Amino acid sequence: MKEISVRTVVIGSGCAGLNAADWLWDLGQRDLLLVTENMNSGTSRNTGSDKQTYYKLSLSGDEGDSVGALAAMLLGNHGDVNGDTALCEAAASAKSFFKLAGLGVPFPCNEYGEYVGYQTDHDHFRRATSAGPLTSKFMTEALEKSVRSKGVPIRDQALACRILTDETGVAGVLCLDKTDRDWLLIRCAHVVLCTGGPAQIYRDSVFPLSQCGMSGMAFEAGAEGVNLHCWQYGLASIRFRWNVSGSYQQALPRYISVDEDGVEREFLADVLGEEKAMALTFLKGYQWPFDEAKVPGSSQVDLLVKAETDKGRRVYMDFRRSPRGFSPDRLSAEARDYLQNCGALQETPLARLAAMNAPAIALYRDHGIDLAREPLEVRVCAQHHNGGLAVDEHWQTRGPGLYACGEAAGTFGRYRPGGTALNSTQAGSLRAAEHIARQSRRQPISGSLDVQPPLLPTGDAKDITASLQSAMSRCAAFQRNAEEMAALEKQIAAHMESVAPAALDDPQLITRLRLRDLMMTQQQVLSAMICSETAPGPGVLYTCGGRSAYRPARPIPQRDLWFERVWKQYREREASNNQ
Repeated sequence: MKEISVRTVVIGSGCAGLNAADWLWDLGQRDLLLVTENMNSGTSRNTGSDKQTYYKLSLSGDEGDSVGALAAMLLGNHGDVNGDTALCEAAASAKSFFKLAGLGVPFPCNEYGEYVGYQTDHDHFRRATSAGPLTSKFMTEALEKSVRSKGVPIRDQALACRILTDETGVAGVLCLDKTDRDWLLIRCAHVVLCTGGPAQIYRDSVFPLSQCGMSGMAFEAGAEGVNLHCWQYGLASIRFRWNVSGSYQQALPRYISVDEDGVEREFLADVLGEEKAMALTFLKGYQWPFDEAKVPGSSQVDLLVKAETDKGRRVYMDFRRSPRGFSPDRLSAEARDYLQNCGALQETPLARLAAMNAPAIALYRDHGIDLAREPLEVRVCAQHHNGGLAVDEHWQTRGPGLYACGEAAGTFGRYRPGGTALNSTQAGSLRAAEHIARQSRRQPISGSLDVQPPLLPTGDAKDITASLQSAMSRCAAFQRNAEEMAALEKQIAAHMESVAPAALDDPQLITRLRLRDLMMTQQQVLSAMICSETAPGPGVLYTCGGRSAYRPARPIPQRDLWFERVWKQYREREASNNQ
């Protein structure tokens, strides 16, 4: 086993991980290492939507906004979001946004320098902005360029699989070095976990195949989960995994299902009627995530799509022909006015989409799908985990030295405004970097560490993975069955008992490592889901060791806003940090 020592390890090479490393370097932290299984993998670099949103404080126009108002919006009125993290994400949003703009992310501004915005899901302010379908990819590329220009050390092709702890907190990370197929022990005092959401636990998923998530090793190290039952599901294409939100819906494609004999059915119009089908399809552009509160409205589309796939039929969005009964005068006033303002009342969905968002068509063409020639197969898929690891206002878990940022951290509840996830990657990693820079006493331990490679599940790892993913999509997605979820928990526990020592010459070694993490994560997620279904309660749902319970949300902190006092405290804090 190879061994190195470094003060801080950042795991992950997406928006959160790169930003954490970049800020740590700028804050004078040179003894750090960014570890990644593959520099070009992950959600940040490989996903997006029709107009991928970045949510932040309003920076244009005449409408009033404030850090407090934004924090209150993030907090929501469901009592399932902690106020201190909401406040931090609001307060850091402008600083984080301007850093990205300064690094070259092409957020649009007008001739006077205002970064204009628009309205996004679950918000009525125009706080959202976008650099197009690939906003997070542009962010990742800009941050990587910054990190590389500074010479931040990077260890690519290293799969982190265990977080090691002792009585003081984090002690190290065990990795599989994929380059020379050997174990690598990294002694460290801080770990910033930026591995994204647990993407691999579902079969029906819009997460890119290159994104797995590795939250299980944090649970194993003692971290708590928070709101693990809170996911965002919505319609997505499956041949090329991509959200079909926004203008893909507003263009009013024809929804069809096809049976095994090739017989197609325009099922939305059949069930809802022609005018209602068009009205609800248009609303899916604004209301893309499935929402049980919108089941009488736009979320009927998700339920009807799922009902068709449950019958064994394949569902498609067809941009070549308009839905049955299409005519501008039969559209809802909201849809007609929007399309007219966009100059998008053409005869076909493809022409309407081209008028509103031509890059959305090119995106699929670049991935081998020509919307002018073929329909787009879709399902209701898991898209984002609104829960994750429980963190405090510094994005530190309950284990000293272990931080979680980006989608790995659980700073959202059931509802979140669209685009908040990208801001969270930047605000959370900034907060973690600042806190680590102040923790001069935590250093890697020099004593012995009893490190053993993990015991791994036996059997065919690919088959077991596929079986567990299918089961999750069947009974623990946007439609849930408590009895089936409990049975799945027992099935996972049985797999966890059938283990054997890891073997470096095992051709399925990497798959087994991921399967182990998948099962540890599924156990915690299922615990939270069963609790939320069978014993729902108010507050934030915490999970640890397979047990879940609600606690009251932490409120937005009362803070001192008197300038002279804050200025004095700031000077004293900086002086202390520089000692």
